[in-house]
Amino acid sequence: MIFDSTDSYISTDELSMAVDAAVKLERPLLVKGEPGTGKTLLAEEIASTLGVPLIQWHIKSQTKASQGLYEYDAVSRLRDSQLGDDRVQDIRNYIKRGKLWEAFSSEEKVVLLIDEIDKADIEFPNDLLQELDRMEFYVYETQETISAITRPVVVITSNNEKELPDAFLRRCFFHYINFPDRETMQQIVEVHFPEIKHDLVKEAMDIFFDVRKVPGLKKKPSTSELIDWLKLLMADDIPDEILTDR
Repeated sequence: MIFDSTDSYISTDELSMAVDAAVKLERPLLVKGEPGTGKTLLAEEIASTLGVPLIQWHIKSQTKASQGLYEYDAVSRLRDSQLGDDRVQDIRNYIKRGKLWEAFSSEEKVVLLIDEIDKADIEFPNDLLQELDRMEFYVYETQETISAITRPVVVITSNNEKELPDAFLRRCFFHYINFPDRETMQQIVEVHFPEIKHDLVKEAMDIFFDVRKVPGLKKKPSTSELIDWLKLLMADDIPDEILTDR
């Protein structure tokens, strides 16, 4: 695989090398960076380049690692047994497959995105170490081992809100996506808006980067917010002079 910029994604040489290395070495690719720097979109582009499906697991603060494997609904099974439901004869009826199970059971290669892993509890990454390392896990209720039929390409994103365990980091190929400089941002804008007026882009980017330099700003505007702003400016056909007169 040779990953590079596409019609909808601007990649740097360093990022392309990281993606290629992670795929060849069959190690999870851990991508850190500010919100809005294209980490999630990267997984979509990798899947598109490989021509394979993308399975997305979006992590929240209450997400448990076991949910990525499977969830067993013991309450429903107890209720059904009290009602005399025949479904209770097969415990598999009460097991919900998680995203890792879905990826492991695919006969074709897939890209598995574990998105914003730093939102979860600090132990979350460690709880996935063995499963991602061995590409298998054990289902206690059915006493079976689920092994990956075809090893998925694993992409893990983090907004760098909290540190990840060293043991987890050692098993990943790491890359930090720096916030785009002005030249790269210009390329990103042109990918999204090929026909946009040069003067509008210049004035908007002047304001955008000036705002990002404001001291003590808790949340700096992201690339995605710049794109949304430009989209609004174009939709309303706002004259360049309005931005110039700021």
